[in-house]
Amino acid sequence: MGADGRRTARLPAGDAGVRRGRSLGGGRAGGAPGGPGAPADRPDRARLAVRARDRDGLRGPAADHRRATGPGRPPGQGRPAGRDRGRLPVTWGESALWVIAPYVTLVIFIGGLIWRYKYDRFGWTTRSSQLYESPLLRVASPLFHYGLLFVIVGHVIGLLVPVRWTNAIGVSNDAYHVNALLWGGVAGVVTLVALGLLVYRRRVNGPVFTATTVNDKIMYLVLAAAIVTGVVTTVAGFDPSVVSYRTTVGPWFRGVLTLQPDTVAMGNASGLYKLHTLVGMALFVLFPVSRLVHALSAPLGYLFRPYIVYRRRTR
Repeated sequence: MGADGRRTARLPAGDAGVRRGRSLGGGRAGGAPGGPGAPADRPDRARLAVRARDRDGLRGPAADHRRATGPGRPPGQGRPAGRDRGRLPVTWGESALWVIAPYVTLVIFIGGLIWRYKYDRFGWTTRSSQLYESPLLRVASPLFHYGLLFVIVGHVIGLLVPVRWTNAIGVSNDAYHVNALLWGGVAGVVTLVALGLLVYRRRVNGPVFTATTVNDKIMYLVLAAAIVTGVVTTVAGFDPSVVSYRTTVGPWFRGVLTLQPDTVAMGNASGLYKLHTLVGMALFVLFPVSRLVHALSAPLGYLFRPYIVYRRRTR
């Protein structure tokens, strides 16, 4: 009760919210005009002014959605926010390619390696053909392996390192792309040339060609496609009209690892990046059933083994 004997207006306890048609002006909250003894500043009026921002009594996420869509707009036709702005909804085809296919690839890759190691351990080899021809292999094999090593390192840095990290250490996007073209482009070309020499050797040498299986031919074809598309995308990265893979493929790949694939970011990637990604997934599917498995048997222990102590023969 106030000093003038009148009750302070309150919202009904069972019907809290905003009622339409109520004036927020000089009258009381209950609708009666204010008299000379009415308080100048009432707490309940302030609460009504704040709640009046949410139309139709909506609060929380519902009110945010109404403000995003705007008055008079049907649901779902509001202005998209963030990176979704200007992007069409994700289709079933995109979901299949960028959500389902990556995990199917991982299952085949890991399951195939386990099966191969358990049931085909003696086939876990490159089936070396050095006895049939050595001079060309001596040049092409090191070039291929060292070039492929640089390509793998470049992919790890480009896909796993966010843009904000390189910006934090003072590496601009232009500087990053120059280094990517310099080192990644050279590594890709060297790897492609070495692969061409290996395929040429396998084709012109009779015993080596006889030992080549259909699986090897498919593997060489997919591997060449992956290298060619990778070199093309590296060069195309300097085109201003092409969206960088660091803001499209990179977030999607990191999302796949965290079980949150970003299909919107991948949908904004160019066709070249999408093609290179699909070819890369096909290569991972072939990995467990091809001679590429020998990459997991690299004798890294040789780099850390102790020296052999022996007694020099005296003359």
